Amino acid sequence: MNKLKITIFLFVIWGLLSTGAQTEGGTVIDQLGRNVVLSDNPVRIVSLAPNITEIVFALGQEHRLIGVTRFSDFPPEAKRIPSVGSYVNLDLEKIVSLKPDLCIATKDGNPREVASSLESLKIPVYAVNPRNLDSVMDTIVEMGRLLNVTEKAGELVENMRSRIERVDSMVSKTEHRPRVFFQIGVSPIVSVGTNTYIHELIVRAGGRNLAAGHVPYPRFSREQVLTLSPEVFIITSMEREKAFEKVKAEWRRWSDLPAVRNDCIILVDSNILDRPTPRMVDGLELLVKVIHPELFISEAEGQKP
Repeated sequence: MNKLKITIFLFVIWGLLSTGAQTEGGTVIDQLGRNVVLSDNPVRIVSLAPNITEIVFALGQEHRLIGVTRFSDFPPEAKRIPSVGSYVNLDLEKIVSLKPDLCIATKDGNPREVASSLESLKIPVYAVNPRNLDSVMDTIVEMGRLLNVTEKAGELVENMRSRIERVDSMVSKTEHRPRVFFQIGVSPIVSVGTNTYIHELIVRAGGRNLAAGHVPYPRFSREQVLTLSPEVFIITSMEREKAFEKVKAEWRRWSDLPAVRNDCIILVDSNILDRPTPRMVDGLELLVKVIHPELFISEAEGQKP
C-alpha cells in the first residue's frame, strides 16, 4: 500500500472514530467546543463565509449548497448560488427562508447573535475556526466527516501536505531571508502582522515579514516603508486591481528601494493568500517563487540533460 493510500485509509478511520466519539443521538462537537444537533446527512446547506463555500466545492459537495455569502466567488459557479448577505452582515430572514438543515459558520467574522438566532429556530449551526495551514487542513477533515466524504477530504489534505513539505524542503536550502513588505491597504498603507494567515505564508516561503508584530494589520507611512528597505514588495488586489496597479507604479518611482532595483514589486490576487482554503497552498507556492526565484532557476538547471 503506497503512502497516499495509507494516508487516506488513516483519515477514513479517524473520521469514523471521531464520529463515534463525538456523536450521540445526532449531536456533534464543532471546533468551538459547542454541541450541535445534526441530521445524519444534511442536504440543504448554507455557507456563512466564502472560505467555507470554497471548501464545500473542493469536497465535491456543492450540490448541497442552497445559500452562500456575497463574496463567495470561487469557483465561479459559486456566484450563481443565492446570497445571504456578507459574512459579517448576514440576512437572517433570507437564511431562514431557504429552510437549511445546516449552516456552517466561521468564528472569524460571523456575528454570534445570528448563530444564536438560527439555533433558536432549530436550524443547526456548525462553527469552524481555521487559523493557519494546519487548522485549515483540520477544518477540511472535519467538514469531510460532517458531509460524509471523509475519503475525499483525506485526498485533498494529503495533496496539500505533500506540497507544503516540498516547499519546506526547498526553503531549508536557503540561508538568506529577504525582507518582505506586504501591502493590503492603499490609503493608509496597511500591512500584515504576526497573527495573520499571510505572515505564516511569508515566513514559510522563506521571507522575513517587515510588519511582524502584535498588531494584526499595522499602518505605515510612506517614509516608514522606505526606511524598512524591503527587498520584496507584494501588493494584493481584489476588485480594486486598477487602484493597486497605480500603487505599484508609484512605488517603482523610488529607484533606491531594493525591491525596485530587484524588479520585485509584485501584484497578486489576495484570495489565494488570505482566504483559509486549500488554495492557501497555491499562495504559498507563489510566494516561494517571488521571494526565492533562485530556487527554481537551480531546479531547472538540475533537470537539464
